[in-house]
Amino acid sequence: MPRQIRRHEVAELIQPAIEVVEYEQQCCSCSRCGQPTWGELPPEVLGSQSLGAGLQSLLVWLGNYAHMSYEKQQELLEELGQITVGVGTLQATNERASQSVEQTVEKLGDWVKQQGYAQVDETPWLVKGVKEWMWVVCGVGFCLFHAADTRSRAELETLLGRSFEGTLVSDDFSVYNGYEVKAQQKCLAHLRRHFKKVGKLKQNNPELAKEFLDLIDTAFEKHRQWRETEDGAAYHEWAAEFISQVQRAVELWLPLAGHDAGLLLRSLRDKTEQWWYFLSHPEIPPDNNRAERSLRLAVTKRKVSGGSRSMAGFAQTARLLSVIQTCRTQGRSVLSFLKQALMATASPERVSMPSLIPESGT
Repeated sequence: MPRQIRRHEVAELIQPAIEVVEYEQQCCSCSRCGQPTWGELPPEVLGSQSLGAGLQSLLVWLGNYAHMSYEKQQELLEELGQITVGVGTLQATNERASQSVEQTVEKLGDWVKQQGYAQVDETPWLVKGVKEWMWVVCGVGFCLFHAADTRSRAELETLLGRSFEGTLVSDDFSVYNGYEVKAQQKCLAHLRRHFKKVGKLKQNNPELAKEFLDLIDTAFEKHRQWRETEDGAAYHEWAAEFISQVQRAVELWLPLAGHDAGLLLRSLRDKTEQWWYFLSHPEIPPDNNRAERSLRLAVTKRKVSGGSRSMAGFAQTARLLSVIQTCRTQGRSVLSFLKQALMATASPERVSMPSLIPESGT
């Protein structure tokens, strides 16, 4: 009987999971000038720091993506490597990583201003108990966070410039109204939520809301079908009839609508091109879900940490979240990116600084 073999793979922690390595540098003197020269340390050793680039990258990931406090990071290091690290060292590690990617994030910001499409959203953020604002602009292959002290047009212009030569996808917040863009798509998911609220009011609002909710749901479904089939002819034929249906419904219900419903219908009438831009340009999404999903990382961190202790710390968080979310959208390793950025900062002559700009955009 031939020998039978059965294989079984198991992933397991090693003991200790963190390796402490001691490096010995030798010094030699030049035979001509007598100048002493020390042997180089490997690039993952960052000067005189006691934590290597790989471990520092992991700690930054734990703090900004896994939302682990400095105290829990200390416990983890003790559990995995029997090493003791002070809170000050962990804070310095986070700050060092943020500084190492600062120029890289700035280059991404310059690149974003030249793109043909972007989604934008914002959420409150506390700095020493004072409400500030975390903004995000994202698209295919990129995600840029911005730490701001206002929710004003000035912040939008900081992100995209005084004008944007692309299509802007956003909610219906007043800051976006009147901003100079090539085109704008307002979030249909927000509009749907507004009509659901209207449907709970008295008078004839439930009937009105149902008709427009059905129209919005149909639009979402037809756009989903286009993404699957990319049948442009069928989509545009449907879209031409659909926009006529919407206009007829607005004309029918506007004289009968209450105050809240009337505001929505007038917005549909006056901003038709902004609400339904995706009908003629199906490559543009009808909602702002990408920006909202990207912003959840910041919202979760804010809830866990309570915000930031300074505007400088707030800006550090925005830079690191930009790196994390952009790497994730590109399918890249966050830890590898941070490690390379730390090494490139410490040894620019030996390690190149990584870029966040998608390869198709370079």
